[in-house]
Amino acid sequence: MATSPMPPAPNVDRPAPLYLTWDDISAAIQALADQVTSGGVPQAVVGIVRGGMVPAVWLAHRLGIRDVRTVEVTRTTGDGIHADKTPLPTVRNPASLGDLTGLDVLLVDDIAGSGTTLTKTADLLRDLGPARVRTAVLCVNRANWTQEADPDRVIDHIASLNDTWIVFPWEGQHER
Repeated sequence: MATSPMPPAPNVDRPAPLYLTWDDISAAIQALADQVTSGGVPQAVVGIVRGGMVPAVWLAHRLGIRDVRTVEVTRTTGDGIHADKTPLPTVRNPASLGDLTGLDVLLVDDIAGSGTTLTKTADLLRDLGPARVRTAVLCVNRANWTQEADPDRVIDHIASLNDTWIVFPWEGQHER
């Protein structure tokens, strides 16, 4: 079922976006690796396409995990800063996940805004029969968070909490 974009937010003053560097990402990946290993090294890493793929692959390398998979789940309708969002996450090609039965799986994304994409994707993974699903994100944008519980009660591993739009170096929007 196709969903239409949510109407743009009212014209309000928003904090300036936070532009992360590759060094920031490296430090965040190390923080996540340290958190993840404290609970045991997972057997597979799943990255949410597209933004979650860079941290998923990087984290898999840090953890020594070769089983890296992808799934496309998205809410944003574009790549721009403060891009519109669809009301519900859209899942494409869930078959790309393959067989997760009995595996310890780490789900990775670059950012959690409202938390709904990560939650929906974690539920999708759990339906595939893994022994365990853990979640990890580089950043949480608390300004967009809509879950009833705080981010650290919904997401297992968080590198940083922020209150503004985050721009990652791989997005090509570092012209200021």
